[in-house]
Amino acid sequence: MSKQLIAGVDIGNSSTEVAIVEVCGNEAVFLTQHLVPTTGIKGTVTNIKGIKSCLQLAMSKINRTISEINIVRINDAVPVIGDLAMDVISETIITESSMIGHNPDTPGGEGIGIGQTILIEQLLQHAEENKPYIVVVSKKFDYEWVAYQFNKFERQGIQIKGVIVQKDDGVLIHNRLQMKVPIVDEVAMIDKVPIGKKAAIEVAPPGHVIRMLSNPYGLSTVFDLTPDETKQVAPVAKSLVGNRSAVVIRTPAGQIAERKIESGSVTMVGNRMSVKVDVNDGADEIMGSYKKIGVLNDVQGEQGTNAGAMLNGLRQDLAEVTDQNMHEIRITDLLAVDTKIPSSIRGALAGEITMESGVGLASMVQTKKTSIQTVSSLLEEELGVSVEVGGIEAEMAIAGALTTPGTERPIVILDMGGGSTDAATNDENGMIQTVHLAGAGDMVTLLINTELSLHDLELAEKIKKYPLGKLQSLYHMQLEDGTYLFSEESHPPEAFGKVVIREEKGITPLPIRHSLEKIRTIRREAKRKVFVTNAIRALEQVLPTHNIRHISFVVMLGGSALDFEIPEMINDELSKYGIVAGFANIRGTEGPRNAVATGLVLSTLKRRNDRI
Repeated sequence: MSKQLIAGVDIGNSSTEVAIVEVCGNEAVFLTQHLVPTTGIKGTVTNIKGIKSCLQLAMSKINRTISEINIVRINDAVPVIGDLAMDVISETIITESSMIGHNPDTPGGEGIGIGQTILIEQLLQHAEENKPYIVVVSKKFDYEWVAYQFNKFERQGIQIKGVIVQKDDGVLIHNRLQMKVPIVDEVAMIDKVPIGKKAAIEVAPPGHVIRMLSNPYGLSTVFDLTPDETKQVAPVAKSLVGNRSAVVIRTPAGQIAERKIESGSVTMVGNRMSVKVDVNDGADEIMGSYKKIGVLNDVQGEQGTNAGAMLNGLRQDLAEVTDQNMHEIRITDLLAVDTKIPSSIRGALAGEITMESGVGLASMVQTKKTSIQTVSSLLEEELGVSVEVGGIEAEMAIAGALTTPGTERPIVILDMGGGSTDAATNDENGMIQTVHLAGAGDMVTLLINTELSLHDLELAEKIKKYPLGKLQSLYHMQLEDGTYLFSEESHPPEAFGKVVIREEKGITPLPIRHSLEKIRTIRREAKRKVFVTNAIRALEQVLPTHNIRHISFVVMLGGSALDFEIPEMINDELSKYGIVAGFANIRGTEGPRNAVATGLVLSTLKRRNDRI
């Protein structure tokens, strides 16, 4: 009897997992499994590289090759982006730059222009042929006269690279120009524009947003900035994300008073009503909006603020991946979490900081514009192996979860990954309800990185994953629970007296002064704010009655279910409702990993048996 190799491939937000099974008649034996980081955004052709790598590594474990696989089944992966748009929103103070960034209804032209700012009346009196100019035009000048003068300048060889106009004459001027240049109009405070300074102006085509001036490295290129100066102007670039036009003018230090970019507001658009909430009002106010709006249809961020920059950045990133207009993209979930942000004290002599309030935001977009069938076809061509798209992802996850000893329908799964927290329920009649929520492991890492002012996401990830200790001598350390651990071998001298991360192999001393207790508290609170909050939200939404007391068993899946604290935290919270919760043990051997990949293989076997 011939044998067949079937591969199940789960493309997740953060990781891609594979399960390989050998089938002979009615017998099936799982041979191997593997996982790698997902390449690109889930459900797009960029996943193919990661899938191929994962299959190769899985097959190498059993000394076989991809060409021996008969069927590859991939999950019906819809692009669900939860980790591209995470940020801690607070007020930003900018110095060193004068900035005009807005979305007038009538900008003229498109492209980018770089030159020295000059009033049009000054240009009439004295203009140098080899010098590029950005011309500033106040409302006292008529558009026809302005266009006539520009055409005259062009014939004289004067280089006009862009125009800043007070009235809404951008299109009217542009239509009359022989040499087209970008024009930003409706600049009410035209008298505040610094003159004689280097400036850059950018106008995007209709339906697009600026790219150069909303990128800190674009500003660095334009103004020839040092790395330290690039850091200073990063908030300028961030605040311009999502704008169709912008002007940035470089001024000497001290000449421009500091300008505040507000945290801004978010507008929650629901099927019942829309609610506008100021980010400074805190996470509870934002999350409380869900009770008023009904089903969330979209979230809008206030233009010119940090909240608007974050949400517009998400739309822009997804628009590029799916070839959609960014204005067509809708945000399907928003998680807000209160946090503390270290802020330097102005005039401090030794790097002193103060903790200010901020709000961490994670948002999610789901789209079906990019077809998984395209991924399937290209993967089949790449591998030379038959590839097919499996069933609904939630069904596959449930099928895999049910291989955990002691489980049966009705079952509720809580899939906790890096980018999103997903839940699904399957009742006695086979009915399935699912929900995808923003915020998971990556959000926790972001909060730890922010509150501890680490500026190192990799180090924050380690703090999230491993317990802590404090080295009291070269041979013993105090653990988080107050007990002591002695070692026969000495620890590195540079770690003496420091809080350390107790990794599986060795220790990592932390380059910060916070106490062990404070670091542990920040870590645990970050996990609680994200995972416990999302666990309750998810379970309420997948139940028809929205009453989580009707649940008996919850099975946790995903990479975050491997965490040494998160399952316990969720179990403690759910025990208040009389719910038994724990992490899965897929196939009795794999723990909470490999559920969807296992479900994909099992569904193939079931289909084969049904045909027989």
